[in-house]
Amino acid sequence: MSEADELRQAVREFLEVTSSSRRVRDLMSTAQGYDQSVWHQMARELGLHGIAVPEQFGGAGASMSELAVVLEEMGAALLCAPFFSTVAFATQAILCSGDTAAMSDYLPGFVDGSRTATVILNGSLGAWDPHEVTLTARADGTGFRIHGDAGLVLDGHTADVILAAANTSAGTSLFAVSANSDGLTCEPLNTLDRTRKVARLQFRDVPARLIGADGDAAAGLARTSDLAIAALVAEQVGAAQRCLDMAVNYAKERIQFGRAIGSFQAVKHRCADMLVLVEGARSAAVHAAESADSSDLAVAASVAKMACSEAFLQVALDNMRIHGGIGFTWEHDAHLYVRRAKATELIFGSPDHHAQRLAALVAP
Repeated sequence: MSEADELRQAVREFLEVTSSSRRVRDLMSTAQGYDQSVWHQMARELGLHGIAVPEQFGGAGASMSELAVVLEEMGAALLCAPFFSTVAFATQAILCSGDTAAMSDYLPGFVDGSRTATVILNGSLGAWDPHEVTLTARADGTGFRIHGDAGLVLDGHTADVILAAANTSAGTSLFAVSANSDGLTCEPLNTLDRTRKVARLQFRDVPARLIGADGDAAAGLARTSDLAIAALVAEQVGAAQRCLDMAVNYAKERIQFGRAIGSFQAVKHRCADMLVLVEGARSAAVHAAESADSSDLAVAASVAKMACSEAFLQVALDNMRIHGGIGFTWEHDAHLYVRRAKATELIFGSPDHHAQRLAALVAP
């Protein structure tokens, strides 16, 4: 068994206990949305938060490929926790900033689970575009103050640190804001995917710490966005695989007209099509993770976002259809995956957006 397989098995066994269907439903109905004891276990006992963090900041020094393995299993289990926003998003934003002082100040807390974090790129969870930044910042003599609204922020109401892109007189910059700062208000939102918390944040001259150089954050945020996409598609693949497994198992067990429905040609063909979609998505997601440190990251991220978003949504819908009437009920988990599929399809840009982006990236 390879190290990646051992990691996958350890995470899967942990999530079978801590992220069962019943536990997911319990947590998604709470305001906080996650179990702090499980959060600390993941960080301190399994070391999951620091997998892709350099050793000098308390991490394991592994790559995005190892982190993608973890995210696959979390996607399969619909884990309710701010892992994506803290580990795959905020941590990467700090690393991409090139600010070693900020890395030393923030990353150890992210790694040991003592602090959670999130990132605001444009306030809408859409595709990264420096022209769509909604926040502004001004120097006040001792630092900076941020003003503006962010309508959709992952785990915005529970994050201890908010990393926000804002426009200054020098250009696009990155700032760190403490959750208890004066002038900052948070409003949790009810969204399609209840397993992933989202909030609306308002900044009214909120004191902020500049991360990196003033006006020099655009390139680092573009890379942060692509790394976040590489992490998100790993989640999508894990969830799509779980939908396929659910559908196949049900097709073997459900008896109709004296036969398992999996013996009917229409069901067999649908399951085969689901398998093709999942494996194609997996190839794209693996390539995106492996391209994390290469110049091909932008292209690989857009290809993966297109392939994995479309595959996950189709497989989640087919899983629901194979389950028949029960698959459409609130009591069955199939609809939770459909909700996650539709939500993740739109986060960081739709497949149509990434098709256009890809055309621009590869144009001569």
